[in-house]
Amino acid sequence: MARRNLNDLLAFVTVAREGSFTRAATLLGVTQSALSQAIRGLETRLEIRLLTRTTRSVSPTPAGDRLLHAIGHRFDEIEAELDALTALRDKPAGTVRITCDDQVARSILLPKLMPLLREYPDIGIEFDVSHGFRDIVADRFDAGVRLGEAIDKDMIAVPIGPKLRMAAVASPSYFAANPIPKLPRDLTNHRCINQRMPTSGGLYVWEFERRGRALHVRVEGQLVFNTSPHIVIAALDGLGVAFLPEEEFSPHVKAGRLVRVLEDWCPPFPGYHLYYPSWRQPSPAFALVVDALRHREPGFGASRSGGTPKKSVLQKNTPAG
Repeated sequence: MARRNLNDLLAFVTVAREGSFTRAATLLGVTQSALSQAIRGLETRLEIRLLTRTTRSVSPTPAGDRLLHAIGHRFDEIEAELDALTALRDKPAGTVRITCDDQVARSILLPKLMPLLREYPDIGIEFDVSHGFRDIVADRFDAGVRLGEAIDKDMIAVPIGPKLRMAAVASPSYFAANPIPKLPRDLTNHRCINQRMPTSGGLYVWEFERRGRALHVRVEGQLVFNTSPHIVIAALDGLGVAFLPEEEFSPHVKAGRLVRVLEDWCPPFPGYHLYYPSWRQPSPAFALVVDALRHREPGFGASRSGGTPKKSVLQKNTPAG
């Protein structure tokens, strides 16, 4: 195909991946009308329809899907090579795209990356804040953040924070009117604040473990949320027992506004990890980002992930990706 048509091919790949002329036009820095004209011109030259257009979405036809899989990764390879050329610059440059949840972005990523951004003004970070899992390969992210136990085996996983623990808590006023649970199964007699999982749509089943014995408890209550801050507020208001990572409750537990129970049933588990494809050739900018985020704790290092994904409450945020 003539070289002049490469822009039309890039336009097609972008629209097909984004599923939207509006988003694709924004990414490419062109008008929607110019983008539509480019796609129509490409379809005319190939004498075949590549995209199915409706009032709400855009999706590839069978021919478009075949073309996307044939050439889409070629543009990715070109972009990767262009990023790698920054190694020849005096200072690394480029944009690193990371998908993560809001809490991780605020508490881990931003504090660790701020010094790097000040030192390297030509490096940019784009955060995609999402409460569900994103496919970092299909969605063209450089990396994502998930719990260590929820990362696919073909990914490189780098710990960016310490191990985590879950915590069951309620307000002093709640426990003044209700007996303190001694065992996880006692929670079935309590009002509990549930969490809806954005990935599966189901309610999170509370997970406990002691001396190698794991227990899953389905709790009931008047409230269901899909975000952790609202769960914390409800617990502070005395509306029931809540179950989240202990860091969500720590200030309130220390101040006596919340009471922690069943602590011996909440062992540590692998915390947040930055993950990316094992075949990815890191650019200098990406390598600096990974190094800045790495959690330097004895015994922790980059590794290929493994094990069975744990359906933890923290999966509401990640990833993963």
